[in-house]
Amino acid sequence: MILRRCWLVLRALAVPLLMLGLAYLLLREPLISWLQGDELYDQEALTEWVREARIYQTALPELADNYLHARDHYLGLKAKSESADPKVHPSPSDLDLARQQMETAREQIKVHVQVMCDAVTKVYPGRLPLFAVPYSLTIRFDDALGEKPLVWDSGKPRQLKQYRELPPVQIHPRGVWVQMQYQVHVYARRQLSERQAMTRWRWLGGLGLLLLSVASVWFFLGLRRQRYRELRRLQAEQQAGAAERLHLQEALKRQEAEQKQQDAERTALELRSQLFANIGIMAGSYAHNIKNLLVRPNDLLGRCLEDDGLSPQQGQMLHEVRDTLGTVTERLQQILQTVRRDPSRSERERLDLNALTREMHQMWHEMAASKWKMDLYLDLAVAGEPLWIEGDHSHLQQALENLLFNARDATFEKRNYLRDQARKATDKNAPPPDGDGSPQRRQALIAAASWKGEVYLRTRREGDKAVLEIEDNGIGMTEEVRRRCKDTHFSTKRNNALFAGLSAGMGLGLSFVAVILEHHKATMEVISEPLRGAQFRVTFAAAP
Repeated sequence: MILRRCWLVLRALAVPLLMLGLAYLLLREPLISWLQGDELYDQEALTEWVREARIYQTALPELADNYLHARDHYLGLKAKSESADPKVHPSPSDLDLARQQMETAREQIKVHVQVMCDAVTKVYPGRLPLFAVPYSLTIRFDDALGEKPLVWDSGKPRQLKQYRELPPVQIHPRGVWVQMQYQVHVYARRQLSERQAMTRWRWLGGLGLLLLSVASVWFFLGLRRQRYRELRRLQAEQQAGAAERLHLQEALKRQEAEQKQQDAERTALELRSQLFANIGIMAGSYAHNIKNLLVRPNDLLGRCLEDDGLSPQQGQMLHEVRDTLGTVTERLQQILQTVRRDPSRSERERLDLNALTREMHQMWHEMAASKWKMDLYLDLAVAGEPLWIEGDHSHLQQALENLLFNARDATFEKRNYLRDQARKATDKNAPPPDGDGSPQRRQALIAAASWKGEVYLRTRREGDKAVLEIEDNGIGMTEEVRRRCKDTHFSTKRNNALFAGLSAGMGLGLSFVAVILEHHKATMEVISEPLRGAQFRVTFAAAP
């Protein structure tokens, strides 16, 4: 609050202060000339006098130049005399002569200053003569030789307020400076200047008071205008606060609705988990019973193999049967281990997605070709190199096989669809005269029946992701079916024939897959169009 008030005051004072600053910049030089014009004129006159005053036709800058040249000549000879080479040594007489010339030049400066400062008079046009009284004059040499300054002092007693100091005046480019303490007298002029200065200061005081009054009025009007703006701002803030409260109430209502939706989703998830648990119990019970039923055939096969009267061909066939029953038993054991766990409680380990896909291809490609009338193709990313992910081997195996079985059913439905279309086309164009139908009808039905399904298993790496695609050329899905295919208990197989005449689906396959992938933090994208097949693209986070 305090900072805001300070800001308001500064804003109100900004324009007056800016005007005063501009006025100061514009009037600074005229005011200085008006108030200190005489003193500045005196300083300029004394500066001209220091530079131009001539004694015996010689000015002070010329004497300083002569001294510097003589000093340079002397220092050069002195440097040669101190050199290690005796050939360049000057004679002692030359060195003494150069030193005497330097001292003479310095003495000439002292005499010039003394004569110059004895009587200083300058005539102003229309006024009485001006007399300058020098108290001291100092000549400094600005170089690195440590030259001592030349000081002339009048010896007259003086007080601090009695004299003025002339700013340093440069009389030579090599850095020769003159400083001076002086006093200037003009008859009956000092009192006049003081009275004029007092009058000028009064004028300035009145002008300053006027400007201060204008600034005060401006400041008062600015504060009043600012109060009005502050009042409007407070009203706007109150309106905004009311709108914000209304918005918060609506947000609270939305939050309550979202909470109810989350509670409903949580309840549905619990029901789905319970459903899968019940299904797991049922599947486990069936698998356990089947496993028990296989004990007797395995025992009988063992006894038959122990009989010596079997031919080699019969023995081989019995060994194949026993191996097949062993595979079934092992598979049932894996199913039992899988269904005993909740899909949300997976046992994570480092898995090779390529190996998992290759294992599924090896397990089902012979049956796909012989029983399902379907070609199962395998296309692995960077063949021979692993594609690591993290997951539960058993759960992922069940999920991927569910996707494979859905692709199998889609191709079987496509074959039935083609048969129905062939029957309708031949019935419409050439009605059969007998039960077997015309050759055209038989040819169309044979072509539909010989249609072959194709399923592709592909893996690849996309940046830090591992991707598995299961693509088929089956019946495909409409947009509504594609959107709802992962919902629990949603199935289109109730009204369609399934592979090998199995009963209608329960709508649990893809929902089970979705739950498995969700707990593996994987995503599944479904791309499909009617009669153009479907592609299930599963994306995992690649493990290091």
